[in-house]
Amino acid sequence: MKQKKKRLIDIQFVTACISTSLVLLLLGFVVLVVLSAKSLSTHVRENLELSLLLNDNVTEKEVERIVNYVNAQEYTKETHYISKEAILADQTASMGLDPTEFLGYNPYTASIEVKLKADHANTDSIMLIKNKLMRYTQIREIAYPSELMDNVNDNIRKISFLLLVLAFALSMISFALINNTIKLTIYSQRFILHTMKLVGASWAFIRRPFLIRNLGIGIASGVLANGLIAGSIYLLLRYEPQMSYLFTWQTLGIVGGCVMLFGILITMICAYFSINRFLRMKAGDLYYI
Repeated sequence: MKQKKKRLIDIQFVTACISTSLVLLLLGFVVLVVLSAKSLSTHVRENLELSLLLNDNVTEKEVERIVNYVNAQEYTKETHYISKEAILADQTASMGLDPTEFLGYNPYTASIEVKLKADHANTDSIMLIKNKLMRYTQIREIAYPSELMDNVNDNIRKISFLLLVLAFALSMISFALINNTIKLTIYSQRFILHTMKLVGASWAFIRRPFLIRNLGIGIASGVLANGLIAGSIYLLLRYEPQMSYLFTWQTLGIVGGCVMLFGILITMICAYFSINRFLRMKAGDLYYI
């Protein structure tokens, strides 16, 4: 009889772990998507280039002075100088025709390509940067994809808002689902709770084994959910390795921590309130819930 009862409890434990881990898996993926979207937005912004078009008579020393100044600024991620000769060689190779043969001069313009840090890849920051850089007389013009940059920033704001709303909604759904799972496991033992109360056990003494058990459910569910998330990311990167920049160790650590913390807290809190609810009930009420 005892073995049968123990087996039933074990089945309940496993069932609760599986149900909770599936909910935590969903929540973990939402957190992962939100954080990955931030990494993606940073990656997109930092690949928008600012082109410093130089005068034809610019010298190598002047170019070096401008590049050193730009590299020293807080908004710069990296710079790349492209000479007129390099552009001419590339265009000649791609077109199979040298423009200087019929124009008599090199029509291309030397430039310094600047990749900005994500926080500065917006129109307002670029206008300030542009005003400072135009003090150099050897810079003829500063070009940047203003319309594309505005569209990227607008879309990122909209997507971020939608992801936050989705994350909040799924968090509430996850809370409700886990609460029902924990409540059902305690519901099946409501008469045991009442019997312990009748023999004089304190509420704290009655709650303790149930809270410890649900702590185990929370930890086991969190570990299982994190394992499934890690396996999913591994399979994704195995077939799409170029997406590795989305999943930094910091991102994975935050996701794993959120899943474990949410799993432990929600199972403990739900168990605490469910136990208290049954302890407040009279014996006759336990038959009609």
